[in-house]
Amino acid sequence: MTEHTIPEAAILSGWRKSSYSGAESGSCIEVLDNHPSGIPVRDSKNPHGPALLFPAEVRASLVAAVKAVD
Repeated sequence: MTEHTIPEAAILSGWRKSSYSGAESGSCIEVLDNHPSGIPVRDSKNPHGPALLFPAEVRASLVAAVKAVD
């Protein structure tokens, strides 16, 4: 995988708020399940902006990092 971003995340459908996001409206990330190239993650406040694309094999590390931000 050479690309690490999706320039306009809104072109993809099926985004959901991460269960690890805070309850406050200002600290939400959204993830997209079953993407063929990895795990897209975007800021819910900027749905038309870019998304970061993480390799699927780093899912556990990604979840641990999101939990640690709390």
